Amino acid sequence: MKFRALYLIALLSVLLIACGTDDEPTDDAGGDTPPVAMRDSVSSNVESNDKIILFLGNSLSAGLGVDSDAAFPSLIQQKIDSLGWDFRVVNAGVSGETSSGGLGRIEWVLREKVDVLVLELGGNDGLRGISADVTKRNLQKIVSNTRGVYPDAEIVLAGMQIPPNLGAEDTAQFRDIFPELARRNDIHLIPFLLEGVGGVDSMMQDDGIHPNTAGHRKVAENVWEVLNPILEDMREPEV
Repeated sequence: MKFRALYLIALLSVLLIACGTDDEPTDDAGGDTPPVAMRDSVSSNVESNDKIILFLGNSLSAGLGVDSDAAFPSLIQQKIDSLGWDFRVVNAGVSGETSSGGLGRIEWVLREKVDVLVLELGGNDGLRGISADVTKRNLQKIVSNTRGVYPDAEIVLAGMQIPPNLGAEDTAQFRDIFPELARRNDIHLIPFLLEGVGGVDSMMQDDGIHPNTAGHRKVAENVWEVLNPILEDMREPEV
């Protein structure tokens, strides 16, 4: 898709300020203690009979700049609740997270039950110039670790893109990470999480980076298109 010039400039100029972390461009996992924000979200009140949908992501999942109930994981929960289904969303989104950061906390996150993992990481890697090989390796390790602990868990990978002015080769390599991993691991793919949102002024906050409330509604639609049939298949049969 085509990105507007203003959107590209904003992405590159204020990314680190808006997203805030100092992750190094490595694939090393580090530390057993998760950030407080993520710790609180994973400790949410979950009924034992609920199947757990874990969103492991960055500021997009965290809903930076919008009310917590307007972030797309919350909108997914609202959709599930309206249908009366026995699934509970756990939002482990942390602003500024890279694939390296996600790998560093995946072992801790997997201490909680996971029935569906929605993996929304990699966007910050691309914008910070982290090697596509490193990003791919980190995401692969997250998928492998999840399957090692929960072999029956469904995994949904959220595809991302970087602005084309970062170079045609780098742009293509980054874009290809997600479908390649999906094929290799036989997991579900959201082709582009921000389809219909990125570069659309009416869908973005003033920073030109993060979706506004309307943008999160569109992102939720993109996620639900892939997630809905998965949950349909996982539902307990009605008696």
